[in-house]
Amino acid sequence: MRNKDPDGFAGLGRTADAPPAPADLNLLRTFLAVHRSGSFTAAARLLGLSQPTVTAQMRSLERQVGRELFERLPRGVAPSPYADELAARVVAPLDALAEVAGDTVPAGERPADPVHLAGPAELMCLRVLPALAPLVADGLLLRAATGLTDPLLDELRAGRHDLVVATARPRGRALSAVPLMDEEFVLTAAPHWAARTGGPEDLATRGPGALHDVPLVTYAEDLPIARRYWRHVFGRRLDCRAAVTVPDLRGVLAAVVAGAGFSVLPRYLCAAELASGALVELYAPEDPPINTAYLVQRPGSAVNPQVARVRDLLIGAARAW
Repeated sequence: MRNKDPDGFAGLGRTADAPPAPADLNLLRTFLAVHRSGSFTAAARLLGLSQPTVTAQMRSLERQVGRELFERLPRGVAPSPYADELAARVVAPLDALAEVAGDTVPAGERPADPVHLAGPAELMCLRVLPALAPLVADGLLLRAATGLTDPLLDELRAGRHDLVVATARPRGRALSAVPLMDEEFVLTAAPHWAARTGGPEDLATRGPGALHDVPLVTYAEDLPIARRYWRHVFGRRLDCRAAVTVPDLRGVLAAVVAGAGFSVLPRYLCAAELASGALVELYAPEDPPINTAYLVQRPGSAVNPQVARVRDLLIGAARAW
């Protein structure tokens, strides 16, 4: 027996002294909830059970089938190959049975379930929500949330969201992720600061020292985006203290346009300002730093057909982002 994992589950191996027995339907329902959510804790919330009950049911099912079903992870659990095969066999019958048992309303009259979608505030507001407007006009119910990637992925595992736009690929196998778009980062400032530093040509000659006297506007005190740009483009550590920090890149953009100083911003966020001349790109490296955003799905969210509509539209729209 393994040590107890963060979800309260200890994996059990094959039971050698007893052949597999037919599995109880309630155990299979619980198994499917765990498989879909990637977590005993999340499955307990979805089913309205306690976590110890879910743990006990999975131990019982493992004894019945004589196989280990889930592998512990730092966050949640991952299904074994046998669990994936079992889920593929039972998902359609169990979903059909749940629909028959729980539906008294004709399909055409059944209220649609909202799609719960979350991601970074800037990307959600400038790209994601506008792209989904046609679906909303066609009757989609959407519940949007914003935040940082790691907490949002934890909430996704717990069943609070159906889809998350993440700025990093999630670890483990409990969540499925597809690349959505690449963010290109741009070193930029208002025109008068660009003129004072000598412009892109002078920066190319003198290097980042040309910005020594220009205030830095950034997302956070530890300068995460700017530090990455300096390391990737200039091959050196950024030794600077921010003049302004704003935990929203739209605020950083507004401050830089107003003349507060320079910053490193995603190109999609400041493309209009660069095109209009409100901002100047201070340096144009041949290999600019990029970051890939992912569209991450909770396995159980596939039950709601509207989730697939949102996912497919976003993947298609992101090709132009």
